[in-house]
Amino acid sequence: MAAGVARAEVSNVSVVLTEPATHVGLLTLDRPACLNALDEKALDRLFETLEQLEHDLHFRAVVLTGSGRGFCAGHDRRDTGRPGWVPQGAEGSYLRLLLHRRWSQLVPRVRRLPQPVIAAVNGPAVGGGFVLAMAGDLRLAARSAFFEPAFHAYGMSGAEFGLGWLLQRAVGAQRAAEIVLTGRRIGAEEAAEWGLVVAAVADEELADRALETAGRIVRHNPMGNWMGKAGLWASLESPGLEAAIELEARAQMLSLATEDAAEAVASAADRRAPDYRLR
Repeated sequence: MAAGVARAEVSNVSVVLTEPATHVGLLTLDRPACLNALDEKALDRLFETLEQLEHDLHFRAVVLTGSGRGFCAGHDRRDTGRPGWVPQGAEGSYLRLLLHRRWSQLVPRVRRLPQPVIAAVNGPAVGGGFVLAMAGDLRLAARSAFFEPAFHAYGMSGAEFGLGWLLQRAVGAQRAAEIVLTGRRIGAEEAAEWGLVVAAVADEELADRALETAGRIVRHNPMGNWMGKAGLWASLESPGLEAAIELEARAQMLSLATEDAAEAVASAADRRAPDYRLR
């Protein structure tokens, strides 16, 4: 997925953030030689870039993708390094627990971004890469893409880092069970039929489709987008309809209290692009 001229460009070797369209951040995993599998250094870079995005509200939507022919092949099993943040003396099961907890924070970290995140799955999304794709608020897939848990290959359960929870809410309990228990590969077309992705599109059209979707998002009141995203995921964990309605009502009050809400109405009446000021 090619990027245009960036307002703010950050390259951490393994993770690149650019701005291909106004207010749209393009977050690219850039380790194409290994299908963008993440070693501990790359994971740290990804967390750092997500932290930057959270505090740079110039970006109002984020497209997450991979370079080359893969989205993300999960954990780079060739990585034998010891991250600097690991306490001295932690070995064996203690070390594995600390590393696992670090990976387990990836989906919540993406979900905590105020900006809506579009996962543009341009190729294999395997293991932790499957989970990372599921962290997006919505997903688009190239027809050559596929999703595969892959955890069984290492003697593990088919659900990791919250995948079982995410899948059940995306495709229902039965289909989630099939993916988790059999570990079989789900192609892009089948993923679209199941609702795992919004659409499966031609490989060469994925970048444009993702940026078009992001462009539609950034036309709206930023506070409304942030509250809409937060409300979507909070309602999944709410005890019922009444609680979900209360959450959405509070989100609407916050959105309507902004000057940007009035600008949305005025710009629509004037048939012009809105000029949001984050006020």
